[in-house]
Amino acid sequence: MNTEQARFNMIQQQIRPWEVLDPEVLGLLAIVKREDFAPAAHKDLAFADVEIPLKADAKPSQTMLAPRVEARMLQALGIRNTDKVLEIGAGSGFMAALLAAKAEFVYTVEIDPELVEVARKNLAQAGVANVSVDLGDAAQGWPLYTPYDVIVVSGSLPVLPDALLRQLKIGGRLIAVVGEAPVMEMQLVTRTEEDAFNTVVVLETLVAPLENTARRDKFVF
Repeated sequence: MNTEQARFNMIQQQIRPWEVLDPEVLGLLAIVKREDFAPAAHKDLAFADVEIPLKADAKPSQTMLAPRVEARMLQALGIRNTDKVLEIGAGSGFMAALLAAKAEFVYTVEIDPELVEVARKNLAQAGVANVSVDLGDAAQGWPLYTPYDVIVVSGSLPVLPDALLRQLKIGGRLIAVVGEAPVMEMQLVTRTEEDAFNTVVVLETLVAPLENTARRDKFVF
């Protein structure tokens, strides 16, 4: 496989047609090496328009987001170099690497201990220094470093918890895919005042549910 041609095709054929036209986002996707964060067993899918399983026994939620979904999230958020970011669901560390390229610092939280180590290793090998990978369930937020300028949920939630929204600074933005199949929306929520939030639906798309304690208690894997 010609890696650079595959990356070019991903950007031109998947991402741009999904109305991602921000040159900074497109440039970022050309620079951050997605293939370095894909699991060895699925390197051939690194640039495909699919969610990639992260483990051999991966649960449906343990995936890399599709490239076009990552790109729309980045474009909608408009990350600034002063932003302190919380990512919920580190996975392989790729989304954290994208966020870190634009933000001041990224705190990413992963519930799976094995994936915590994978994300740390991938980020270190990529030379990304402004990311901290924590082990835990952040589906209700991660109070340790609050408040945040940006919160990114790298997996879908049936509803947005109020506790999560309240960890945003005034003016802070949160992006998540909300709902349950077959109806899900990517929502951008901005905290405009102490008790006021503005929600914009970016698009409709399906994303695997976020792995969290509530799901683990409900299902036996």
